[in-house]
Amino acid sequence: MPKIFPGRMTHHHEGELVVFHIGMRINKLWRPDLWLPVLRAMGPMLIELSKDPDSGLLGFTPLFGRNGPYIVQYWSSIEKLYAYASNQDAAHRPAWTAFNAKARKAPAAVGIWHETFHVERAETMYVGMPKTGLPAATEHVAVTPRGNRARDRYAVGRTTGAAG
Repeated sequence: MPKIFPGRMTHHHEGELVVFHIGMRINKLWRPDLWLPVLRAMGPMLIELSKDPDSGLLGFTPLFGRNGPYIVQYWSSIEKLYAYASNQDAAHRPAWTAFNAKARKAPAAVGIWHETFHVERAETMYVGMPKTGLPAATEHVAVTPRGNRARDRYAVGRTTGAAG
C-alpha cells in the first residue's frame, strides 16, 4: 500500500508544464478485436516514456471515467510531447497506424480522444493522500503557512515557459 501523507501537501514545479489527457471509449462492446488492441497499446508507450528520462514525460495518472479509461499525463514541454507522437521509432506511431487501419473497417467501434493544455499556473492540494497527480509528477511538498489558501498557492504557481 502506498505511503499516505496525513498533512496538507501540494506540488512545486519550475519550468514549462503541459497536461495531456488521452482516453478511449468502447462503443461496440462486442468488438474486442477493435478496442482491446487500443487498450493494450497504452502500457508499452508509458513504459517506453518512463524509461527515458529525456522523453519529457514527468508522470501520469490512469483513471476511469464515465466514458471509459483515460490517462492524465504531465509533460515538461509541448515540443517533447509532439516529438514523441511523431517519432517513427517509438511505440506510438505503429499503434496509431494499426488503430487507423482497423477503424476504417468498423467505424466508431472504439473512440479515442485527447486534450492538451499548456499550463500557465497550477494550484494543487492533497490531504491524507499518497503521492498522486501533479505532485507525484513534479515535486511533492508540504503546504507552508504562506500557501495556506488556494488563492495564495495559485498566485505563486506560475510556470515558466507558458504562454502569457
